[in-house]
Amino acid sequence: MKSLVNRVAAIHDLSCFGRTSLAVVIPILSTMGVQVCSLPTALLSTHTGGFKDYHFVDLTEHLKATIKHWQKLGLEFDCYYSGFLGSPQQVDIISEFMDSYTGEKPLTVIDPVLGDDGKLYKTMDENMVIKMRKFISKANIITPNFTEAAYLLNEKFSADTSVKKIKEWLVRLSEMGPETVIITSVPDCKVAKNTCVMAYDRLTGRFWKVSCVYIPAFYPGTGDTFTSVVVGSILQGDSLPIAIDRAVQFITTAIRASYGYDYPRREGILLERVLSSLNMPVVAGSYELIE
Repeated sequence: MKSLVNRVAAIHDLSCFGRTSLAVVIPILSTMGVQVCSLPTALLSTHTGGFKDYHFVDLTEHLKATIKHWQKLGLEFDCYYSGFLGSPQQVDIISEFMDSYTGEKPLTVIDPVLGDDGKLYKTMDENMVIKMRKFISKANIITPNFTEAAYLLNEKFSADTSVKKIKEWLVRLSEMGPETVIITSVPDCKVAKNTCVMAYDRLTGRFWKVSCVYIPAFYPGTGDTFTSVVVGSILQGDSLPIAIDRAVQFITTAIRASYGYDYPRREGILLERVLSSLNMPVVAGSYELIE
């Protein structure tokens, strides 16, 4: 059953409180004119960033039944968008789901959620890293952060890096399957404390970079927010550098809008205050072509 608008199968966890995962994926993509079909991998009372004693429900046993019903309905998707997967078994189930589609292959975007700040999340282990290395071969686009890129490549995490090194990482990750690789939270080699997003498009052989101005605050869910804007932009027909640029600009705007308020940052960015900016005319801001 083909939709009148772009339709995305969003494979993420659902946090009942906090602006992460499906709580940001749904409003962002909906605002960008995309129908979101949620396939929750887990249900949490809150997200895990800054909260303790949260209630966690593993939804692995429900995934196949949902997928089977979708297939019975003949649903067609323009994009598979995968984020947090709670177990190696979920990787196998979602891989089978993606392989089962017999029509023109949808855009497949995988955010290989594994860890941050040089270490794995508590719910992840080496077995998941091994599974994820194989899983990303199914993607057109992957969006690991700097830590996740290191784990996927079995490289040592170090904030002391170079443009040359990241370009090598981008190419090696692309050789694992995806045509496009976007690495976020890369230490900016030119400006202390700043980070950047670097990307590689294997089909054109081009490398792209967008710098991110340092703001002394951490908000959970910015990775989910970034990739969601990239997905929406690509489905709207934007080029890769424009999609990355829009995502960085949106994250920066959201953090600046949130930073001036006194509220618990663990709740995430004040997404509701900036969603409408996604409907503003596209302005190419600060992307660079890296030689």
